[in-house]
Amino acid sequence: MRPDIAISKTLMRQALQASGLKSEQQAIELALRTLIRLHAQEQIRRCRGKMIWDGDLNAMRTDHDPG
Repeated sequence: MRPDIAISKTLMRQALQASGLKSEQQAIELALRTLIRLHAQEQIRRCRGKMIWDGDLNAMRTDHDPG
């Protein structure tokens, strides 16, 4: 599906320059993926301090299997 949307030419040019991408489609897809990822991160941040963790951090730091 190819939607017909109006996007500021200046905004698109800035997005392409900032990202180094070559096409408008790539820039739009990156923007949408970034928006979704940021939303998911915000949902995770809302859980901060609300979950109980039962573990031994010192043991985890020393229990290293390089293989």
